[in-house]
Amino acid sequence: MKIAIDMDEVLADPIAKFVELYNRDYGTPLDLKIEPGNEMFQHVPEHINHKWFDYINEKGFFRNLPLIDGSVEAVKKLQEKYEVYIVSAAMEFPNSLEDKYHWLADHFPFISWKNIMFCGEKIVNTDIMIDDRAKNFIDFKGRTLLFTSPHNLLLNDYERVNNWQEVLDKLM
Repeated sequence: MKIAIDMDEVLADPIAKFVELYNRDYGTPLDLKIEPGNEMFQHVPEHINHKWFDYINEKGFFRNLPLIDGSVEAVKKLQEKYEVYIVSAAMEFPNSLEDKYHWLADHFPFISWKNIMFCGEKIVNTDIMIDDRAKNFIDFKGRTLLFTSPHNLLLNDYERVNNWQEVLDKLM
């Protein structure tokens, strides 16, 4: 069986990086209590709201993202039972392509380059998809696991996983 695993907010933590850059540039702590259903940019003061978009479009933003806890160990375990693919809608942010490739090589060197897919829409033919964005489940025929992130907390139509241990509990 094949599994497609998203990168951002599933393996890598862009929210933590955004908060770090915001605090660096503005010297004002960003409220980390994100209301369910809200996106990160909804917590940025309106007069600098564009900055989140500037950050994610900078070369290097995706290069040093923190890992989501437990992701490396869990993906290694999943590889014992499944064919694992990393699938990222990286084309949305073209500067992210090289960064994401090198980030994966650093943290997930056991994933072959043949199992990394940088795409626009996630039209994949796998048995399972793990993603934080429900829009990627549209027309997907396999089993979906919605990885919890603040923006998807109000969604109840999907099988949810809150962390990598829950993923392993469901799939191993």
